[in-house]
Amino acid sequence: MCVLLTRGLRDSGAGRLSPADRVTLSRATLVGGVTALTADSFDRPTPVGLLVTLTAVALVLDAVDGHVARRTGTTTALGARFDMEVDAFLLLVLSVYVVEPVGIWALAIGGMRYVFVVAIWVLPWMRGTLPPRYWRKVVAATQGIVLVLAAADVLPRPLTASAVAVGLALLVESFGRDVGWLWQHRPARLDRRRRPEPSVRVAPAPRTGSRLLVSMTAHAVAARGTGPAGIARAAAGRAHRFHDPVP
Repeated sequence: MCVLLTRGLRDSGAGRLSPADRVTLSRATLVGGVTALTADSFDRPTPVGLLVTLTAVALVLDAVDGHVARRTGTTTALGARFDMEVDAFLLLVLSVYVVEPVGIWALAIGGMRYVFVVAIWVLPWMRGTLPPRYWRKVVAATQGIVLVLAAADVLPRPLTASAVAVGLALLVESFGRDVGWLWQHRPARLDRRRRPEPSVRVAPAPRTGSRLLVSMTAHAVAARGTGPAGIARAAAGRAHRFHDPVP
């Protein structure tokens, strides 16, 4: 994470972390603790109270870093991306932890964001910029709440599974709406073939004036010979055919 953050700072041209980024970095440290406890849960009993406390503090600070960024005027694309990735990783870790009380399908909550990222790599039309939407933040906060309740294991298992299922349904709806928006606003394909234009046959212009005289002369020379009488006969026949109505 430190390597990625350093690279992001270099690419964005920022010399150091903003106050809001420091709050997000504190959240990332807490998420690291949650990750370690989740990894230990496969081999030994986990102090659930500690895991829930670290997660709750990380979720509360999620609202603090945005407030600090707005108050200090340090809202940046890097800070927003940093905050989003910390949130996504926390949900992934929590969904792994609650597999035992809920079921393996709970991994869909944590994996949804990463499936979306893979889809962006595969489908160019999904690389557009989504407009801000408050409902997206509400859904993300709901995922954290239901996963914390599932991790605490304070509710009956059926009720816990139902709460997680509702959270997953909201998440699917939110991602589905974003995908639909991107599809509707996808850019026009640059390699789209143009439809062939209908061919237009241009009728030859009528022979009038000097063109008629030249044509009659050429036909006379070719068909009747070059003598004066032959030319006169051919010209008279050509003029007669020109003035005849077309059948």
